[in-house]
Amino acid sequence: MRKLALNDEILLKIEKPARYIGNEVNSVMKDPEKVDIRFAMCFPDVYEIGMSHLGIQILYDMFNRREDVWCERVYSPWFDLDQVMRKEHIPLFALESQDPIKEFDFLGITIQYEMCYTNILQILDLSGIPLCSRDRDDSVPIVIGGGPCVSNPEPLAEFFDLFYIGEGETVYGELLDAYKENQRKGGSRKDFLEMAAEIDGIYVPAFYDAAYKNDGTIASFEPVNSHAKARIQKQVVRDLTDTCYPQTPVVPFIKVTQDRVVLEIQRGCIRGCRFCQAGMLYRPTRERDVEVLKQYAYHMLKNTGHEEISLSSLSSSDYSQLKELVTFLISEFKEEGINICLPSLRIDAFSLEVMGKVQDVRKSSLTFAPEAGSQRMRDVINKGLTEEIILSGAGQAFEGGWNKVKLYFMLGLPTETEEDMKEIPRLADKIARRYYEIPKEKRNGKCQITTSTSFFIPKPFTPFQWAKMYTNDEYIARAAVVKHEFNEQLNRKSLKYHWHDAEVTVLEGAFARGDRRLSDVILEAYRLGCLFDSWTESFDNEKWMKAFENTGIDIGFYNLRDRDIHEIFPWDFIDIGVTKDFLYQEWRRALKGEATPNCRMSCSGCGAMKYKGGVCIESEN
Repeated sequence: MRKLALNDEILLKIEKPARYIGNEVNSVMKDPEKVDIRFAMCFPDVYEIGMSHLGIQILYDMFNRREDVWCERVYSPWFDLDQVMRKEHIPLFALESQDPIKEFDFLGITIQYEMCYTNILQILDLSGIPLCSRDRDDSVPIVIGGGPCVSNPEPLAEFFDLFYIGEGETVYGELLDAYKENQRKGGSRKDFLEMAAEIDGIYVPAFYDAAYKNDGTIASFEPVNSHAKARIQKQVVRDLTDTCYPQTPVVPFIKVTQDRVVLEIQRGCIRGCRFCQAGMLYRPTRERDVEVLKQYAYHMLKNTGHEEISLSSLSSSDYSQLKELVTFLISEFKEEGINICLPSLRIDAFSLEVMGKVQDVRKSSLTFAPEAGSQRMRDVINKGLTEEIILSGAGQAFEGGWNKVKLYFMLGLPTETEEDMKEIPRLADKIARRYYEIPKEKRNGKCQITTSTSFFIPKPFTPFQWAKMYTNDEYIARAAVVKHEFNEQLNRKSLKYHWHDAEVTVLEGAFARGDRRLSDVILEAYRLGCLFDSWTESFDNEKWMKAFENTGIDIGFYNLRDRDIHEIFPWDFIDIGVTKDFLYQEWRRALKGEATPNCRMSCSGCGAMKYKGGVCIESEN
């Protein structure tokens, strides 16, 4: 019988003990004596967030299909349990076996968001694993990082033994086999890391050295171990249909953020928005076959008991077989009470027709993401939306019965002027006016337009990676301009406005484009008590600023300057397929306000076509 790492007395004292007991439906149990590798898969946030992450579900399923591997899960303990574990000297444990993480062969951490970095140190600390890789010996697990943030892994370089660059379904098998081979030979930790460094997509930060110029920029970044590659090639699943997908995902005991069946219909995006990192990282666009998705829907609903199914994609409207899939889901599952969730849709006639069938329009709201208020700024960011398209979509929605619309914009974009900022409330007002053009007897109550602005953050491997950011006060001043303009609008009673936290934006921007010197800041911030920084109630900007001060590192160096075309970026050693020349070409076009056609209209030669052996959208190019 499984022995819990926490006794009943402790479980009764903490919030949501179901986060830590495991034993959920579809969780995988194996005999540890009959496997060669034990892999702890970690999401460095609370259970409810981590259980909603599709990437971990895919890897959990893929690893556990191997008879020689047992993959288990671990998440960040919330503050209450964190304190108990430290006081009682309880080591961090995996959910399935309740065994200490320190006893595993691998600790794999998915890194989705920069503000989870101190949680990574919490995981290591509670596990009894030395925080810095240089201090580890053969008695502790190999610590491996993956996910979108490893497109620039350098701020975390000191804490990881290796990083997996790209999509996990490709070379993990080769990596695990190399580990077994090294164990069979009696090899050391370093021996395995050298074997790993020779595998495509694997980056071992200890095998590289960075030198810096007097101005703080990178002078050189070179491998210092003969097994390490000068360039790390991002791993890409070429055939998305013929790859593993979890048809019996773990069903949590408590409500989680995404408490539903998730169907990933495609990866990548054809749109080419210049601010969007995911749109560049996951090129080229690849679709899953619709017949396979139909089978997945049947099996996953049966195996989980979920009552909702969601289509996952960066841009679901661009999935070529969307109409067939949605029609099938409605006809097969609507009568069974299965709710169908359709995120990432463009608001057009087909989408509204579909959403009218699967949603209660009197309760639901529609989401538009124009990202910029003026047409000039939408051309700068290559959004591909005109005001006419936005108002037409809103009008069709209102005529279809909707009266609630959420609008998402960004402030602080490159070349933004005060006039561009003021166009955000003006566009919101135009949408409200469009509602009141409908005859009163045909309206569905009062109109509610909720506008939210986030602050722009330049990300690696985007055309805007050369752009500068602003200070906290400058971001707040931009939000104040927008707020004032909202108060001037005719339909202001129908308009609501919210803006995001600027302090978090400044920090996120520094770590997004930072180098390995920022490892010292992260370590110092953790020592000062920074934890769960993505949670508003626990974020403490003063401690972060103190960490920068204590380490003598200027946050402004990473944010408040334009990048030169010849500057070596901390992530330049990674090849994601999209070339730096293409990104710079797009940066220049952005500064001129020139739009670039999407991939379906014409190929722009970004470089990702090498994964396809030709243009990415072959049927139309």
